[in-house]
Amino acid sequence: MFYVGIVLSLFGSAFLLFSFASITSLQIIGSFLLIIIGGLCVFFAIKLRRRSLYLFFAAFFTLLGLFLLFKVSGVINLNLRQSWPLLSVFTGIALLLAGANRSESIRRIYLIPSVALIILGCFLLLFSLKITSFSFKQFVLDWCPVILVMSGIMLILFYISGSKDRM
Repeated sequence: MFYVGIVLSLFGSAFLLFSFASITSLQIIGSFLLIIIGGLCVFFAIKLRRRSLYLFFAAFFTLLGLFLLFKVSGVINLNLRQSWPLLSVFTGIALLLAGANRSESIRRIYLIPSVALIILGCFLLLFSLKITSFSFKQFVLDWCPVILVMSGIMLILFYISGSKDRM
């Protein structure tokens, strides 16, 4: 079954290369290289013991490769200045997938950072895509004290909930 998946992926990749005739092959090769690296990481996750680490890299490189493929094909029209917060979102999604590796539920040690990275990336996308009417600098200046207080309270609550689990 695994080898059939590899063969289908290679044939699909070849058809995609020919269907993007208007785009230079160098642009497409970069995105396919990232997707192939993601596939290799899946292979290593299956064969080796450090599955969470390889699943993280597999998901991250695959998401990044797909994003670049959509970008060069014209499906997504964002430049680097607008799309850099997506790296945080991709990292959070990859961390979620790595956290759900051996159990049916996601472990809390992966859940909290992954959700935080996804929220942070989405939040920064609001400013990079200019969806908000004010700048990030103005937001930080106005809301910095509230953010610090809320962050402190959240860390205290996470510490208390973690210490109850150890009892």
